[in-house]
Amino acid sequence: MRIGLAMPVAVAVMAGAVLGSWLGPACNTLWLTSALGILLLVLATVRLRYCLWLAIVCWGVVAIQSQWARQLPVGLSGEDVRVEGRITQTQQISGGLRLLLKVERCEAPDLRPDCERLQRVRVSAYALESPLPQPGERWMMTLRLRPPSGFMNPGAFDYAHWLWREGIDATGYVRQEPSAQRLTAASFSLRQQAHAMLEEQPLSPRTRRWLAALTLGLGDQLTQSDWKLLNASGTTHLVVISGLHVGLVASFVLLLARQAARWITPGNWRLRAWPWWLSAAAALGYALLAGMEPPAMRAMIMSVVGLWVLSGRHAPGPWQGWWLALAAVLVIDPVALWRPGLWLSFVAVAWLIIIWQGRPRPQGLRGWCWAVLRSQCLLAPLMAAAVLVAFGRVAPTAPLINLVAVPLMSLFMVPLALLGWLLTPVPYASTAAWWLFEQGLGGFYSALEMAVVHWPLWEPSRYLQLPWALGLLVMALCWGLPGTARWLKRGALTIVMLVPFWPASPRLSGDDLLITVYDVGQGQLIELRSTHQRMLVDTGPRYRSGFMPLETLWPPGQHFDLVLVSHSDSDHAGGVQALRDQHQVEEWRAPALEPLAVQRLDCQRGDEWQRDGAHYRVLWPNADQGESSSNDRSCVLSVQVGQQQVLITGDVGRQVERRLIGDLNSPVTVLVAGHHGSASSSGLQFVRAADARHVIFSAGRDNPFGHPNDDVVRRFREQGSCLWNTAQDGAIQLRLSPGASLEINPLRESTPRQRC
Repeated sequence: MRIGLAMPVAVAVMAGAVLGSWLGPACNTLWLTSALGILLLVLATVRLRYCLWLAIVCWGVVAIQSQWARQLPVGLSGEDVRVEGRITQTQQISGGLRLLLKVERCEAPDLRPDCERLQRVRVSAYALESPLPQPGERWMMTLRLRPPSGFMNPGAFDYAHWLWREGIDATGYVRQEPSAQRLTAASFSLRQQAHAMLEEQPLSPRTRRWLAALTLGLGDQLTQSDWKLLNASGTTHLVVISGLHVGLVASFVLLLARQAARWITPGNWRLRAWPWWLSAAAALGYALLAGMEPPAMRAMIMSVVGLWVLSGRHAPGPWQGWWLALAAVLVIDPVALWRPGLWLSFVAVAWLIIIWQGRPRPQGLRGWCWAVLRSQCLLAPLMAAAVLVAFGRVAPTAPLINLVAVPLMSLFMVPLALLGWLLTPVPYASTAAWWLFEQGLGGFYSALEMAVVHWPLWEPSRYLQLPWALGLLVMALCWGLPGTARWLKRGALTIVMLVPFWPASPRLSGDDLLITVYDVGQGQLIELRSTHQRMLVDTGPRYRSGFMPLETLWPPGQHFDLVLVSHSDSDHAGGVQALRDQHQVEEWRAPALEPLAVQRLDCQRGDEWQRDGAHYRVLWPNADQGESSSNDRSCVLSVQVGQQQVLITGDVGRQVERRLIGDLNSPVTVLVAGHHGSASSSGLQFVRAADARHVIFSAGRDNPFGHPNDDVVRRFREQGSCLWNTAQDGAIQLRLSPGASLEINPLRESTPRQRC
């Protein structure tokens, strides 16, 4: 590739990737490929250059569309498929393993769509018999899969998009019957052999985990607590195989090779090209050893381009090298366009080029220390803005921590970790190097924990994220661009200081009530917000792996005036632990006989209170509920704002519903259907008496219980109710105002509704 073509090639691939993503998964790949092929032939007869650019655009389109086409067909969602494949990653979870499987063969049930296009699936495995699956082994398993999907909540992490950009075509779990079978043992892998040898070293488990992540790219060895600490301190980039690690390997090999060239050809050693080629080969080899994951691949390409620039032989300028590296990454992997890590790394390099272009090279220890300090101070606000846009959060202490952590990792930790591998043939030498690494890691880990305790991860309101990012960007540009007037620099600081006073979301009026029924899968979590109160009804489920959807909704440190838990079933009370450990709750309420690990007031019939113009009434349970099931002890809450009533019935059955009919203020404006739409609730008498204008089912997509039940849906439709389901519509927001009509907004409306 000619250097002058790097920028147009990168732009062409980006255009193709954007077009392929815009067309979406519904596009017919065969027809699209045929149309693009015909267009290529037509342009080839006109001008070959146009044909070349269109071919590059087509490559981006086809790569994105192929990613969509490989996903599990909807017709196989929830069905058992027989899969043969190779284990590529294993990760410990509560009670089992999470496996990443490269599919080699897939058999679907008769009269179902085929699953031959599947390439990678992510599944959970519980109660597996020994021997447990290991990376590199081939296994035959029966899997219950579903297409990549995630919860649809405003401002929350888009898990479905993350699965897509990571190339994961389906998720699910391993069926225990028929049992999984190991077909072949793992073939030889230098990476796995190195990891096995590392596990035998007399080091602490934490040290072995970090060595595996830092030197072998095995980030799955880090625990959830490790990742939480790294995210909260803004140091995740330090344990991903990146430019730091690949650059150190390449620099070390280049240093040795150039020294060897000086001994072999002392007269013209500076003109020898082979040291540079050897260094590039070392960068490629290390990236391959680390698994050639996208971050390692990007680091390898950028390191090779950097070596080319520094070698001085027909070298491009820094910007040409930047475009060349970007073009190479995108041509190899067009899906990388949608990975935040790509843009964070390339933006950081671009900004370093800008702030150092035209400046002399630092001299001496003092000069290099000043260069590192200046670079970090000028880089920090720009990267904070980028991280805020990409992830909606930022670590307040990240600039200060990285100011110490980057030199520590670059000059001490990573060299010691790599030196340990280099000295493995020498008895006890590698152990000594890794022991020193362990001591440094202990101090580093403690410092991170202390910083996170005092300055936790900061996640501003969604409405403040863009203003904050713009303010930080303006400050970075004014202080980083050469020749900026001093008054502009001071003005940029003033802008950032004024951002906290930026008007946030439209404020609720004194009597307005905002209710959000969140998408938490097979469970229930409802938030009620008014001017002076923030309340939750239920806390969502807790899965077998220990995952709680509530953790994806808000950063730690939220304040709730009241949390009402309808009953103790795990799909309603599963998030109690996360609320108790990570947030502040003024008051808990739950039925008297329900076992919950919190101090609470009893929730019973007759309880009433008023806040900000909304009237709250507990309609159930009665005081004497000793013989009732947990479902029938559910706390039933009625919320009245003006003439509008919202009724939340928990999991009560038909018998309890009939006892509630006399307390209803019909017609009910919004009813959150009982028991997620189960046939045990929403009886005919209750449906007719409530005469609900809107009915919301809080159910999981493709849930195994078939919620909402077909008969229940039919009853509400015959009553003329407008039906919503969090599984299809995502989170549903209601705004109730006295004297005004109800405003209802689903995150994604999937089907037309004539009465809504």
